[in-house]
Amino acid sequence: MSLKSKLSQPVARRIAQRENRRALNGAKKQRLVLKELLKKAQQTVFGIDHGLNPRMSEEDFRKAVPVRDYEALKPWVDRAVGGEKDVLWPGKPLYFCKTSGTTSGAKYIPLTRDSMPNHLGSARNALLAYIAETGNSGFLDGKMIFLQGSPQLTETSGGIKMGRLSGIVAHHIPGYLQANRLPSFEANCIEPWEAKVDAIVEETRNQDLRLISGIPSWVQNYFERLLEVTGAKTVREVFPNFELFVHGGVAFDPYRARFRELIGAEIPSIELFPASEGFFAYQDRTDAEGLRLNVDDGMYFEFIPVDSYFEENPKRIGLEAVELGVQYALIVSSNAGLWAYDIGDTIKFVSKEPHRIVVTGRIKHFTSAFGEHVIAEEVEGALKDAMEQMGGLVTEFHVAPQVNPLSGLPYHEWFIEFAEQPQDALGFAKSIDESMIARNPYYKDLISGGVLRPAIVTPVSKGGFHSAMESLGRLGGQNKPPRLANGRDFSDSLLLQETSKT
Repeated sequence: MSLKSKLSQPVARRIAQRENRRALNGAKKQRLVLKELLKKAQQTVFGIDHGLNPRMSEEDFRKAVPVRDYEALKPWVDRAVGGEKDVLWPGKPLYFCKTSGTTSGAKYIPLTRDSMPNHLGSARNALLAYIAETGNSGFLDGKMIFLQGSPQLTETSGGIKMGRLSGIVAHHIPGYLQANRLPSFEANCIEPWEAKVDAIVEETRNQDLRLISGIPSWVQNYFERLLEVTGAKTVREVFPNFELFVHGGVAFDPYRARFRELIGAEIPSIELFPASEGFFAYQDRTDAEGLRLNVDDGMYFEFIPVDSYFEENPKRIGLEAVELGVQYALIVSSNAGLWAYDIGDTIKFVSKEPHRIVVTGRIKHFTSAFGEHVIAEEVEGALKDAMEQMGGLVTEFHVAPQVNPLSGLPYHEWFIEFAEQPQDALGFAKSIDESMIARNPYYKDLISGGVLRPAIVTPVSKGGFHSAMESLGRLGGQNKPPRLANGRDFSDSLLLQETSKT
């Protein structure tokens, strides 16, 4: 069957309507999901260790299963990696997603036969929701680029296939999409990021490209290299029919102005919230804020208010108790065999029934050296305000505290790589500071109380973030430069790269 017939307007409307119904009565759906998870896992090693059974209430479950990060779940994961059956979920995992490090090295996140449909179906449903709402399906007539990790897979010590999530998913792309899909398998297997981007540029520069999907920072890198190689002024000159950008991984707003400049037009976009641990949400409406949570797709969600996250035993709540606008750490239990797993992301709800969320940052990516607890949503908003008021285009940025300056009061240091410099650099820094004061009351008190001096912007030369990520072995794939830090490790890497250029 052709791509057009598989993703036609009638098909899109039918599936979108079905997904709309599944998204309603979210709290009830979540209770049923938890019951099914407990039923299936009660005879696993983890289930027996924690007394899991389908008669448990949500509160019983919270008493029996504490919140864990990867390090705390690792003893069970290691047994599954080694090939043992029925550890976290019945049978053996189908795959392990290998993701970048923790204190003990790489993480191995299980994917099971039960959890794979969530990863595959959510991306398709996001495209179908867009077609159903807008009637636009012209992108189906041309080529589509998916910037992703290598599809080459290895095996764990227990003989289970493993690789990067996007590489694993590439093996399950349906046949009707393959004819339109770029880049080639060979290009996707290239490991050095710069060589991979060059190969993708050569493969795609003469194609009728209509859709691009990927993490914004790496798509931006591809666009910049494309223009460098072709000599074109905008991406639209190279791809006149380019009409849809699908993105996830980081907030797009800080990149929006730069993308508009690179592309030469404002392009419709679809935002996704995928992770190795699950495909949590996707943008189902272009006229509604936020991403619709997958409440009926094998994942049971819990939420910890960020204000109490670092307490000894913070309260966990279910979907029925969430409030709009409150920052929550996202906790997930799933049919991949994750249990009360802290994925490290923070979200807030912008609507209920259906439940839509905005991803606001990483719980461990914050700046709070002085008790201000600045989060990604605040710095991204402040940067957007500064660009709107003072001009300039930002490629990448990072915020870190300067606790022990050579002179004067400590401050927040903003490392910014500009694609286009603002006319007034001091005014740009002042605008950032004023916006942060308006957004964060703790920061306001520290500034007005003379504990901190206003923020300082440290320009980073072109390619500085790229070089810093490369020096840390974190170039390409699913890696993203951290927006915030509570220390100076990444900022020191940036400064080291700047020093090496002088």
